Amino acid sequence: MIVLYIILGIIATLLLAGLVISKDIKATREIMINKPVHEVFSYVKYLKNQDSYSKWGSMDPDMKKEYRGTDGSVGFVSIWEGNKKVGSGEQEITGITENKSLSTELRFIKPFKSLAKGLMTTEPAGDNGTRVTWGFESKMNYPMNIMKLFMNMEKAIGNDFSIGLANLKNLLEKKQIL
Repeated sequence: MIVLYIILGIIATLLLAGLVISKDIKATREIMINKPVHEVFSYVKYLKNQDSYSKWGSMDPDMKKEYRGTDGSVGFVSIWEGNKKVGSGEQEITGITENKSLSTELRFIKPFKSLAKGLMTTEPAGDNGTRVTWGFESKMNYPMNIMKLFMNMEKAIGNDFSIGLANLKNLLEKKQIL
Protein backbone atom coordinates (compact mmCIF):
# COMPACT_ATOMS: atom_id res chain seq x y z
CA MET A 1 0.00 0.00 0.00
CA ILE A 2 2.86 2.38 0.80
CA VAL A 3 4.35 1.72 -2.64
CA LEU A 4 1.06 2.74 -4.25
CA TYR A 5 1.05 6.03 -2.29
CA ILE A 6 4.64 6.69 -3.31
CA ILE A 7 3.83 6.09 -6.97
CA LEU A 8 0.73 8.31 -6.77
CA GLY A 9 2.82 10.99 -5.03
CA ILE A 10 5.43 10.91 -7.79
CA ILE A 11 2.74 11.15 -10.48
CA ALA A 12 1.03 14.05 -8.67
CA THR A 13 4.37 15.85 -8.26
CA LEU A 14 5.15 15.47 -11.96
CA LEU A 15 1.70 16.72 -12.96
CA LEU A 16 2.06 19.73 -10.69
CA ALA A 17 5.56 20.41 -12.03
CA GLY A 18 4.11 20.40 -15.54
CA LEU A 19 1.99 23.40 -14.61
CA VAL A 20 5.10 25.55 -14.08
CA ILE A 21 7.55 24.05 -16.58
CA SER A 22 7.96 26.18 -19.70
CA LYS A 23 6.07 24.94 -22.72
CA ASP A 24 8.49 26.62 -25.16
CA ILE A 25 11.01 24.70 -27.23
CA LYS A 26 13.59 26.52 -29.28
CA ALA A 27 16.70 25.31 -31.06
CA THR A 28 19.06 27.13 -33.43
CA ARG A 29 22.35 26.11 -34.99
CA GLU A 30 24.58 27.73 -37.60
CA ILE A 31 27.44 26.87 -39.91
CA MET A 32 29.77 28.62 -42.35
CA ILE A 33 29.61 27.43 -45.95
CA ASN A 34 32.29 28.42 -48.45
CA LYS A 35 29.89 29.36 -51.22
CA PRO A 36 28.23 32.69 -52.09
CA VAL A 37 24.85 33.49 -50.52
CA HIS A 38 22.91 33.28 -53.78
CA GLU A 39 24.18 29.73 -54.43
CA VAL A 40 23.41 28.53 -50.90
CA PHE A 41 19.97 30.14 -50.77
CA SER A 42 19.10 28.88 -54.25
CA TYR A 43 19.54 25.39 -52.84
CA VAL A 44 17.99 25.65 -49.36
CA LYS A 45 14.81 27.43 -50.47
CA TYR A 46 13.59 24.18 -52.08
CA LEU A 47 12.06 21.86 -49.46
CA LYS A 48 12.66 18.82 -51.65
CA ASN A 49 16.40 19.43 -51.26
CA GLN A 50 16.13 18.90 -47.48
CA ASP A 51 15.96 15.17 -48.18
CA SER A 52 19.61 15.30 -49.26
CA TYR A 53 20.97 16.95 -46.11
CA SER A 54 18.42 16.75 -43.26
CA LYS A 55 19.05 14.09 -40.62
CA TRP A 56 15.32 13.29 -40.58
CA GLY A 57 15.33 12.53 -44.32
CA SER A 58 17.92 9.79 -43.77
CA MET A 59 16.18 8.15 -40.79
CA ASP A 60 13.66 6.36 -42.99
CA PRO A 61 14.77 5.42 -46.51
CA ASP A 62 11.22 4.16 -47.25
CA MET A 63 9.50 7.38 -46.18
CA LYS A 64 6.53 8.27 -48.38
CA LYS A 65 6.56 11.85 -49.67
CA GLU A 66 3.92 13.95 -51.41
CA TYR A 67 4.08 17.55 -52.57
CA ARG A 68 1.57 20.31 -53.29
CA GLY A 69 2.35 23.51 -55.11
CA THR A 70 5.56 24.88 -56.59
CA ASP A 71 8.68 24.12 -54.58
CA GLY A 72 10.70 27.19 -53.64
CA SER A 73 7.61 29.39 -53.38
CA VAL A 74 5.22 30.40 -50.60
CA GLY A 75 2.44 27.85 -50.16
CA PHE A 76 4.48 24.80 -51.23
CA VAL A 77 3.78 21.83 -48.94
CA SER A 78 5.96 18.76 -48.38
CA ILE A 79 4.03 15.89 -46.78
CA TRP A 80 5.74 12.89 -45.22
CA GLU A 81 4.73 9.60 -43.68
CA GLY A 82 7.50 7.53 -42.22
CA ASN A 83 8.50 5.02 -39.60
CA LYS A 84 8.26 5.56 -35.83
CA LYS A 85 11.45 7.64 -35.81
CA VAL A 86 10.18 10.31 -38.23
CA GLY A 87 6.41 10.04 -37.79
CA SER A 88 4.17 11.91 -40.19
CA GLY A 89 3.29 15.49 -40.93
CA GLU A 90 3.78 18.31 -43.36
CA GLN A 91 5.96 21.36 -43.85
CA GLU A 92 4.72 24.47 -45.67
CA ILE A 93 6.74 27.40 -46.94
CA THR A 94 5.19 30.47 -45.30
CA GLY A 95 7.70 33.14 -46.29
CA ILE A 96 10.69 33.75 -48.51
CA THR A 97 13.00 36.73 -48.53
CA GLU A 98 15.27 36.00 -51.49
CA ASN A 99 18.87 35.25 -50.48
CA LYS A 100 18.02 35.90 -46.81
CA SER A 101 15.38 33.67 -45.23
CA LEU A 102 13.02 30.75 -45.65
CA SER A 103 10.15 30.50 -43.13
CA THR A 104 8.12 27.32 -42.74
CA GLU A 105 5.35 25.89 -40.63
CA LEU A 106 5.70 22.29 -39.55
CA ARG A 107 2.52 20.42 -38.71
CA PHE A 108 3.38 17.17 -36.96
CA ILE A 109 0.69 14.49 -36.90
CA LYS A 110 2.48 11.42 -35.50
CA PRO A 111 3.76 10.46 -32.99
CA PHE A 112 1.78 13.40 -31.55
CA LYS A 113 0.15 16.51 -32.97
CA SER A 114 2.03 19.77 -32.69
CA LEU A 115 2.92 22.90 -34.61
CA ALA A 116 6.32 24.48 -35.08
CA LYS A 117 7.84 27.40 -36.90
CA GLY A 118 11.01 26.77 -38.87
CA LEU A 119 13.47 29.36 -40.12
CA MET A 120 16.56 29.06 -42.27
CA THR A 121 18.59 32.21 -42.88
CA THR A 122 21.59 32.95 -45.05
CA GLU A 123 23.90 35.94 -44.76
CA PRO A 124 27.19 36.89 -46.39
CA ALA A 125 30.29 36.06 -44.36
CA GLY A 126 33.79 36.84 -45.50
CA ASP A 127 34.89 36.42 -49.10
CA ASN A 128 32.30 34.29 -50.91
CA GLY A 129 31.14 32.64 -47.70
CA THR A 130 27.68 32.23 -46.20
CA ARG A 131 26.53 31.85 -42.61
CA VAL A 132 23.52 29.53 -42.57
CA THR A 133 21.30 29.46 -39.49
CA TRP A 134 18.62 26.81 -39.01
CA GLY A 135 16.08 27.31 -36.26
CA PHE A 136 12.89 25.90 -34.81
CA GLU A 137 10.29 27.14 -32.31
CA SER A 138 7.40 25.17 -30.87
CA LYS A 139 5.41 24.56 -27.73
CA MET A 140 4.87 21.35 -25.79
CA ASN A 141 1.39 21.45 -24.32
CA TYR A 142 0.67 20.23 -20.81
CA PRO A 143 1.26 17.46 -19.77
CA MET A 144 3.72 16.68 -22.62
CA ASN A 145 5.98 19.48 -21.33
CA ILE A 146 6.84 17.22 -18.38
CA MET A 147 9.14 15.36 -20.79
CA LYS A 148 11.45 18.39 -20.59
CA LEU A 149 12.41 17.21 -17.09
CA PHE A 150 13.91 14.05 -18.57
CA MET A 151 15.11 15.16 -22.00
CA ASN A 152 16.92 18.26 -23.23
CA MET A 153 14.75 18.98 -26.27
CA GLU A 154 16.87 21.97 -27.38
CA LYS A 155 19.99 19.83 -27.41
CA ALA A 156 18.31 16.90 -29.20
CA ILE A 157 16.76 19.05 -31.94
CA GLY A 158 19.86 21.25 -32.11
CA ASN A 159 22.09 18.22 -32.64
CA ASP A 160 19.86 17.14 -35.53
CA PHE A 161 20.20 20.64 -37.04
CA SER A 162 23.99 20.47 -36.62
CA ILE A 163 24.11 17.16 -38.48
CA GLY A 164 21.90 18.55 -41.24
CA LEU A 165 23.98 21.71 -41.57
CA ALA A 166 27.22 19.70 -41.73
CA ASN A 167 25.65 17.56 -44.47
CA LEU A 168 24.55 20.72 -46.29
CA LYS A 169 28.05 22.21 -46.07
CA ASN A 170 29.62 19.02 -47.37
CA LEU A 171 27.10 18.77 -50.19
CA LEU A 172 27.35 22.39 -51.33
CA GLU A 173 31.11 22.76 -51.05
CA LYS A 174 31.71 19.58 -53.08
CA LYS A 175 28.88 20.10 -55.58
CA GLN A 176 28.77 22.50 -58.47
CA ILE A 177 25.39 24.22 -58.18
CA LEU A 178 23.91 25.91 -61.19
